[in-house]
Amino acid sequence: MLTARRELSASRRIVAVWRSRTRFRRCIANDLAPSVSVQPSDTPRSDLGSKTAEAWLFADSVFPVRLASWDLRHYFGLVSEETLLTKLKQIFQDIHVHDFEVLSMEPHIKDGGVFIHFRYSATDGVASLENIEKAVREQAQHEGGVPSWHGLSRGSLWLVKGRPWREDMHRFASPIITVAFEGPDVHEESLYGLLRPFGRIQDLRNPTPVPAGSLRFSTIIFSHVRSATIARNVIHGLAIQSSIPDTTTVLRVGYREPLQAHVIRDWILNHPRIVLPIVVFLLGTFTYTVFDPIRTFMVERKVMDWFDYKQSGIYKWLRANTVERFALSPSISQDHLQTAVNVWKERKDAEDAVYRYLSEMPSSVALIHGPQGSGKTTMLTKILQETGRKALVIDCGQLFKANSDVNLIASLAEQAGYWPIFTFMNSVNNLIDMASVGLMGQKAGFSTSLTDQVKQVLEVTGTALRKVSTFYRENIQRQVRNKQLEEQRQLEEERKRERIQNGEWHDPRLDCVAGNGVMSELGVGDEPMEGDRSPSTAMSDSEKQLKDEIKQLERQQKSIEDVQAVDALPIVILKNFESKSGGKEDVVGVLAQWAVALVENQVAHVIVVSDNRENARLLTKASPAKPLTLVALEDADATSALTFVQQKLHDAGLDYQFTKQQTAYVERLGGRASDLETLIHKVRSGQDVEEAVEDIIDRGVAELRKKAFGEDAEDVKNLPWSREQAWVILKRLSREPEVPYHEVLVDSPFKNNEGALRSMEHAELISITTHNGRPSTIRPGKPVYQYVFQRLANDCVFQATQDIAVNERAVAGAESTVRACEEELTILKQLGSDPNHWVEWRSASTHRAAYLFRKMKAAEAKIETLEKQNAELKKVLARGP
Repeated sequence: MLTARRELSASRRIVAVWRSRTRFRRCIANDLAPSVSVQPSDTPRSDLGSKTAEAWLFADSVFPVRLASWDLRHYFGLVSEETLLTKLKQIFQDIHVHDFEVLSMEPHIKDGGVFIHFRYSATDGVASLENIEKAVREQAQHEGGVPSWHGLSRGSLWLVKGRPWREDMHRFASPIITVAFEGPDVHEESLYGLLRPFGRIQDLRNPTPVPAGSLRFSTIIFSHVRSATIARNVIHGLAIQSSIPDTTTVLRVGYREPLQAHVIRDWILNHPRIVLPIVVFLLGTFTYTVFDPIRTFMVERKVMDWFDYKQSGIYKWLRANTVERFALSPSISQDHLQTAVNVWKERKDAEDAVYRYLSEMPSSVALIHGPQGSGKTTMLTKILQETGRKALVIDCGQLFKANSDVNLIASLAEQAGYWPIFTFMNSVNNLIDMASVGLMGQKAGFSTSLTDQVKQVLEVTGTALRKVSTFYRENIQRQVRNKQLEEQRQLEEERKRERIQNGEWHDPRLDCVAGNGVMSELGVGDEPMEGDRSPSTAMSDSEKQLKDEIKQLERQQKSIEDVQAVDALPIVILKNFESKSGGKEDVVGVLAQWAVALVENQVAHVIVVSDNRENARLLTKASPAKPLTLVALEDADATSALTFVQQKLHDAGLDYQFTKQQTAYVERLGGRASDLETLIHKVRSGQDVEEAVEDIIDRGVAELRKKAFGEDAEDVKNLPWSREQAWVILKRLSREPEVPYHEVLVDSPFKNNEGALRSMEHAELISITTHNGRPSTIRPGKPVYQYVFQRLANDCVFQATQDIAVNERAVAGAESTVRACEEELTILKQLGSDPNHWVEWRSASTHRAAYLFRKMKAAEAKIETLEKQNAELKKVLARGP
């Protein structure tokens, strides 16, 4: 029923459109009929006997104004034409002023209006028309306005002063009209006064010279097309007084196409609030649809070494037979790595922990921490070579060294294989944002923060890693499936051979070979067929065994797929991960969140390499619900260190047997791999063990003096600790292997300044051990620093200089204590004793004064002692080295 009603309504609309078009063509034909004379509307036609006249009204904005041939909005007007004309006719039903009577209503859809032909009593002349125009406008306002196709009444009714001209040529409306003069020119002021009621005029241009026989014309530019359409239909054919007395000029009005040379550019410049967000959206869409797939592919290329010539077989063969054969210094080989690990028993546990982490689906981030030179990179290199896993290495240290945001993003993109990258666009975007602030008072959003840019690079990298994992997983599954099919085929062939041998299976292809008739018996023979057996033996043991073997193969395939799915995951290694990164903590936070996201989504195994366990806090903050997989690399013990040195020297062709004295010297270096490698290099160069160790200690003294105390006053200003703080802890560690953390923290010169101790740990001057998650003891940053500290503490001049500085600082503190006590005692003296207490010596002021005297006495004694020490130390300085 509802469908029938809709079809009936649609058919009625089609009939209405057809009728309106027919009526429009008839009206056009009548308007185009030849006329002998022009009779303007201000001299309306009248019946001499009855004193009645006829005139026209124009209702604008009833239909959509057609702006071009491609403008299809006029079809909406054709569909609703009958309804709009009915509503418009209702406005004139209650108007009876001057015997007003509507004769006809003729729509002019191209200009969006309707001409109303009416008859009236012309007893008052022109005043009658003015009264009628006023009355119809008031009535239209009372009825809710002139009806419009879009439902918003914004039109009005105008008295036609000229002659209606309803043409159907391709002369479409525009805000620019030309007023041609049939007669002398009309003054600019007269034209402005005539046209201004229709709307605001932007410009009015006087007539210019024209060819002979052509009419001179003025050009008027309205602000809106609606104003131009009203003027075109109201004053066309109007005769007005010209600039010459007693002479009239007939106005011919037409549209003029506007010059569209810079309209788009002008609109863009004049509407930045609209244009700039659209441009940002389009650029983002273009980048996402065009550049991001390219960048993803380039990251895949980086991880999978697709275009790396160093991974090709030809390059490896040429390098092995040319460069490496004639190289003066051997490169790090697999044998070298294996030797380093075999003699280092302490590293075996850490290596096993990493292997266990890589053999399971990732559930947390692995943090490998240990001091510099403990062999973290060497261990990871060996593991990657043995497993053959694809890895993406991002060196955070290179990011932190970047001196600008552009260089940081470029470094990250280069390490990840992210290309193309347009770093110069950052400056351009900043300029655009600065310009947009001046244009519209706010930023356009072109420029992005550093963290957003890092996130963009890492998101594309994560997408590429997911594709790498999917590629390897599908490849492995395909290989396992092919292998299983091959094994099943072999089992079936073996079963067929077994059945043939047992006479349980006949190959029908032998019938074709044997032929028909008697010869066909050669194809069958006397072998017992499967049908000859009893039903109880239909299922042979071989068939059961085959099914069992197939099920076992399927289980093995599933197990292999699970194992291979883990091996298909790439490995992401974040090297030199530091929480204190020189003002780039936000970047470190983004890297931590990205690493956790990769693990949670099981995209890749993530291994973070850091020199300090404290750097795990950012990773824990990014994933508070899951604990980290911690792998610690400590210094080797004395036995392992000695074995390591002997093995490396043996590999170099030196059979070195250490004496007790030489063993003691090697033990001074502890188990730090970097120091042991330096020792091996020096011994291979011809130095004795004693001389090499002393050289390492001397170099450590110079390095530590510069790092901890600075070379001059400018260096001291840049240190996050004072010289006095460094000397106090250095002096104590020169006498003791470790000192309590909190004892040092609360005592002078630290005074609970935990930041100075953390900065020293970050600089590897000291190392802080923990107990139950809290700081416990302080040790030297390297094992060899124990002897470096002793060497510095035994330097008389250096020791005297630093002790004097520490004592002077303590003296200054004691003197400030004395002054504070003196000031408070003066105040107590002014207050006097407590009059309310009956025993004077038990009053509060007396007790306080006694305490201050004791405190001042202790401070004074400390000052005297320290000054005596300084006097002795200055004598040491006077004697010189």
